[in-house]
Amino acid sequence: MTKTLVIAEKPSVAQDIVRALTPVAGKFEKHEDHFENDRYVVTSAVGHLVEIQAPEQFDVKRGKWSFAHLPVIPPYFDLKPVDKTKTRLNAVVKQAKRKDVTDLINACDAGREGELIFRLIEQYAGGAKPLGKPVKRLWLQSMTPQAIRDGFDALRSEQQMAGLASAARSRSEADWLVGINGTRAMTAFNSRDGGFFLTTVGRVQTPTLSLVVEREEKIRKFISRDYWEIHATFGAQAGEYPAKWFDPKWKKSEDVEARADRVWSAAEAQAIANAVRGKQATVTEESKPTTQASPLLFDLTSLQREANGKFGFSAKTTLALAQSLYERHKALTYPRTDSRALPEDYLPVAKQTFEMLADSGMRHLAPHALTALNNNYVRPSKRIFDNSKVSDHFAIIPTLQAPSGLSEAEQKLYDLVVRRFMAVFFPSAEYTVTTRISTVAPHSFKTEGKVLVKPGWLAIYGKEAADEVEGGKDGDKGQNLVPVKPGEMVNTLAVDPKGLKTKPPARYSEATLLGAMESAGKQIDDDELREAMQEKGLGTPATRAAIIEGLLTEKYMLREGREIIPTAKAFQLMTLLRGLEVEELCRADLTGEWEFKLSQMEKGLLSREAFMQQIAAMTERMVKKAKEYDRDTIPGDYATLESPCPNCGGVVKENYRRFACVGKPGAEPCGFSFGKSPAGRTFETAEANALLRDKKIGPLEGFRSKAGWPFTSEIVIKYDDEAHNYKLEFDFGDDKKGEESGEIVEFEDASLGACPICGSEVHEHGSNFVCSKAVPTAVQPTPSCTFKSGKIILQQPVEREQMTKLLETGKTDLLDKFVSMRTRRAFKAHLAWDKEAGKVNFEFAPSKFPPRKPAAAGAAAKSIAAKAGKTAASAKKAAKPAAAKKAPATKTAAAKAPRKAAAGKAPSAALAAVIGAEPVARPEAVKKMWEYIKAHNLQDPKDKRTIVADDKLRAVFGKDSAGMFELAGILGNHLGGE
Repeated sequence: MTKTLVIAEKPSVAQDIVRALTPVAGKFEKHEDHFENDRYVVTSAVGHLVEIQAPEQFDVKRGKWSFAHLPVIPPYFDLKPVDKTKTRLNAVVKQAKRKDVTDLINACDAGREGELIFRLIEQYAGGAKPLGKPVKRLWLQSMTPQAIRDGFDALRSEQQMAGLASAARSRSEADWLVGINGTRAMTAFNSRDGGFFLTTVGRVQTPTLSLVVEREEKIRKFISRDYWEIHATFGAQAGEYPAKWFDPKWKKSEDVEARADRVWSAAEAQAIANAVRGKQATVTEESKPTTQASPLLFDLTSLQREANGKFGFSAKTTLALAQSLYERHKALTYPRTDSRALPEDYLPVAKQTFEMLADSGMRHLAPHALTALNNNYVRPSKRIFDNSKVSDHFAIIPTLQAPSGLSEAEQKLYDLVVRRFMAVFFPSAEYTVTTRISTVAPHSFKTEGKVLVKPGWLAIYGKEAADEVEGGKDGDKGQNLVPVKPGEMVNTLAVDPKGLKTKPPARYSEATLLGAMESAGKQIDDDELREAMQEKGLGTPATRAAIIEGLLTEKYMLREGREIIPTAKAFQLMTLLRGLEVEELCRADLTGEWEFKLSQMEKGLLSREAFMQQIAAMTERMVKKAKEYDRDTIPGDYATLESPCPNCGGVVKENYRRFACVGKPGAEPCGFSFGKSPAGRTFETAEANALLRDKKIGPLEGFRSKAGWPFTSEIVIKYDDEAHNYKLEFDFGDDKKGEESGEIVEFEDASLGACPICGSEVHEHGSNFVCSKAVPTAVQPTPSCTFKSGKIILQQPVEREQMTKLLETGKTDLLDKFVSMRTRRAFKAHLAWDKEAGKVNFEFAPSKFPPRKPAAAGAAAKSIAAKAGKTAASAKKAAKPAAAKKAPATKTAAAKAPRKAAAGKAPSAALAAVIGAEPVARPEAVKKMWEYIKAHNLQDPKDKRTIVADDKLRAVFGKDSAGMFELAGILGNHLGGE
């Protein structure tokens, strides 16, 4: 019997598919990596299992990043497994290759990335030749069981998905070409003077960064101007009302800060006030009804913007919450959508959703749902139901499943979506808007009043509607006005000029940056216009959060409260790209055009070949510009430092690569300078000023060695006797230098707790937490304790609160930003006091998964089970080929046996003091030794291959220092007689 393999994107979706199919396709049997019944095999990826790479003959290894090897434009791409999910990939491929599996169903997420995930797995499973099994596409907008069953009844064909598949591959390959070549070319350019200055660029991330940098440049260059408004109070028979002077003849001009109600001199403002003070005014007014429709339904970007503005959620957090509400709780429809409309046949579902909400226990929402049903609000509307405005997915709305057990954050986001969903069906809010003009010839004063007559959809948001809803703050313009009789003259009771200053543009928040990405930098506030621009935006709704997070991770941007601020590294990159005239990587609108072309490809309106040729041409031009640039510096808007040159007292100015002394007025430069980006970390202007002023700064994070390893260090400026000038050096904060010099340490911070070795107070000191008896103090000049623990361990900052917790309870909370020096992968661990080793060590949380049974035991069990149903003769006959086939594996196991026996050697007492007393193999001992060396900053700063021994390592090395290549041999002598 043949079967169909269903491949989902995540295990949770695979389980949902199994639950939905069981009533119609029969019970599934659960296996380790898949579910199976008579008709289906259901398995899943865990996101991307395969990624593209250049074929071996075209690839350029990291150490060879130079212009000689660029550009890299391979004629085709190979595939490679994602390291951390190899096991899952092998499990999926095994099912795909089964002879009884004749058909495949792509059940990955409905969108470009889901299509790519499946296509690459299918290609990888086929190897050199295509897998050759027919493929159908499951397209899910909702994760309820009925929606899944409906999806299986309406599977899409391979031909229907061809455009999306082409766009998915093209996006992936274009990002690779631009990202790899751009990053290598800019890194090569910036590393020309030595060192390794990693400079990452990307097809979408760099234009996004350029939006933030351009905004910050406008803010920095902004010159505030004084202006005046003239505010008056008029008295009518019925009471007083306020008004503001304006020029009825005013028209927009080139002066973007000009307004009808602004004057630019105090004298003019005072003259107007004097001219009208104490006089009577004639009044004309116009009242007219106006309506305000509810905002459109949410797509992902508008939901992220609203949640950022309202709750301060980052785009990444909002996406994660929406994904959880979709996958886990089945409470929302598919979140990664760019559509704000519903299909035209969705009216019955919308009614059912209102019925669910009316019957739910959500007291704050149910009455509004009941109102909509009782008043027949849920009816056809082109604003809500429009097939032409639905792309791969429709707008985000609640499903028919009432959620329970939501976290506080999930509940907030769910409420946001439900209120927006209900509001769009409610009537418009109705206002009466009154515009009153009070004239004291020749001067006019305007008063606006706005009175809510019928709340309509605003009823859903209650009293805080003006603050809760996009555009709702329009109501802040006016107030209830006292009436004025026809022909009544009113008195000018008070008039005062009010001095104000123009303000620079606001910095981006995540909400406004998402909006700018959506419209490729064009400032569009109108919902309908923004929707029309979406296809030309930067990235897609599904990728924008990750792009912003990537820029924050690479330290191109920082979050300060809700503001996003570009760093010096960002300004340096933009200066470089502008100087090299590589506009393609800077211009948001140009990259928006690429995104538009991908959407055209999805619709079959543009060929993949034409798009990739354009990307290849852009890549070649970008590398050529960087390679052939021959001037000494890059033109740019550079700073002059406030702090003087430490050598001659002259002025220090910035250029592209350095901060350099230009001498005192009329004098020659003294030659002092220092690089702007030592070890790949760019100084902020304020940091450079502080370094010159204090001769030191730090410890600072974000440096990288020539091999690309991250490290933390202080920076100092020291006088070099040979050069007769100051030069910049790294200072790794080895507090032992202070001990050796006998310099007395005075602690100014409060104690963090009791030292686990001697019970004395523990304080911050330099780059470490130390026992007060581990450094020279006035009380005890000679140190007597050894407790010391780094403030940054394997890139994980250790906050004071965590050290206090360790000293009180024995370990910290679970920390999640450690990065292995060996694999460069992030990992989670507690920091815990290891009494036996006499130091702070890692303590790992217990695994969620039980340990696997040994392969041999599992094989033996299977063998016994198999033999139980066979005769002795048939078993013997079957055993021969099996034994022959297994022979190589047995030989391999035998070859590995001695290594296994060598594992678990007990370390000597000296080595145990460094790595712990547990039996350990030599490779693991070397790894632990390196962790100790890195954590305690024991590499010689002038020669990283030399390890400077502390007291514990001196006992292991038998000398004051050792080379990195000696370690394995030295450790062998300390492992159980090896």
